[in-house]
Amino acid sequence: MKVEEVKSTVKTQRISAHSHIKGLGLDERGFAIQKAAGLVGQEQAREAGGVVVDMIRSKKMAGRAILLAGPPGTGKTAIALAIAQELGNKVPFCPMVGSEVYSSEIKKTEVLMENFRRAIGLRIRETKEVYEGEVVELTPVETENPAGGYGKTISHVIIGLRTARGSKQLKLDPSIFEALQKEKVEVGDVIYIEANSGAVKRQGRCDTYATEFDLEAEEYVPIPKGDVHKKKEVVQDVTLHDLDVANSKPQGGQDVLSMMSQLLKPKKTEITDKLRKEINKVVDKYIDQGIAELVPGVLFIDEVHMLDIETFTYLHRALESAIAPIVIFATNRGRCVIRGTDDIVSAHGIPLDLLDRLVIIRTLPYDKADLEQILKLRATTEGLNLDEDALTTLAEVGARSTLRYAVQLLTPASLTAKTNGRSNIIKEDIEEVSSLFLDAKSSAWILSQNKDKFML
Repeated sequence: MKVEEVKSTVKTQRISAHSHIKGLGLDERGFAIQKAAGLVGQEQAREAGGVVVDMIRSKKMAGRAILLAGPPGTGKTAIALAIAQELGNKVPFCPMVGSEVYSSEIKKTEVLMENFRRAIGLRIRETKEVYEGEVVELTPVETENPAGGYGKTISHVIIGLRTARGSKQLKLDPSIFEALQKEKVEVGDVIYIEANSGAVKRQGRCDTYATEFDLEAEEYVPIPKGDVHKKKEVVQDVTLHDLDVANSKPQGGQDVLSMMSQLLKPKKTEITDKLRKEINKVVDKYIDQGIAELVPGVLFIDEVHMLDIETFTYLHRALESAIAPIVIFATNRGRCVIRGTDDIVSAHGIPLDLLDRLVIIRTLPYDKADLEQILKLRATTEGLNLDEDALTTLAEVGARSTLRYAVQLLTPASLTAKTNGRSNIIKEDIEEVSSLFLDAKSSAWILSQNKDKFML
């Protein structure tokens, strides 16, 4: 007799550098709480971020740009992600790094414009005539193949839909059966079928099937109210880049040659300015008719000093366009040479004419108390048990080196504790891993002391 344990279906999330950030952590008056929503300290920068969020929500921020400037490891990316969390998942957030523009496949300006378009959403509202309900019957009706042979073809599909008010049986075209198969529709699913186009959308499994021991990773939805045949407002969220890509793909035939030519095309293709202008015209028409609404999102460009003089010039045009997102730059440089030039030195490695357009938010280095709170938060996020003495020692390591280095020592310290048969990390574990590994400052000091033993 075989006995098996049922494993939990709860997803174990991969922990990333900013898994603990849930928002900006502001109170109802917009003031930063010292430790809230995964952020610690940086009160002024967070309050400034709150003002930015309010401006984005009131749609008075499009085409403007912000610069987060501060030393490495002071939470610039964390604040940008917190702004995105505050805006919610319906507002597009497109993160990129300055060095991404140096692609061998497409132009620098094309990479920037693609990301600009990714950060602008379009919410399309349409009132459609639909058949909506829980599938109670799904029967394909077969007939003899008119082309001859032994095979049979589907002549039509009988589908039964049920709502809280009643039920209906529909006779559908075989092409709709293909759409039902693509959506993986089964009896017990809640779907809607558009009356005009025949498009099928699976909304989820009916919640009458949800049980405590159900191991399906399903989204359960209530049985629809009202009649099966009704008018329904359908809301679709797309980005302008999605529209660009959809319209740039060649609409070839079904013959082998056109299929092959589509397969052989390179992965990345440049989208012409002409096509983008045409799409903008259609978008403007939709907005004027009240069918669509523009949702300016956030484009976050980290390590902005990696951009060169050409891309900075292009950013002026992109920021001034009628359809532009909110752009947040981040840099950890002070005064440095602008990339692409030999001798032009500027603050943050950004040309002065672009700096004039930016509102600069400053992030400050953390003190020891803040470091302790952040490290405690990270330990909780990673599911580690950290003693008070170990936390103090680790904060001292962070103050001596950097916060990032101290966070990186958490996992080796937990492994050392496990090796010694403990579930909690103690001070000795931190001291042991500190002696095993070097931070950048210590390594540089050792190199300078023994420079005669190293190659030039």
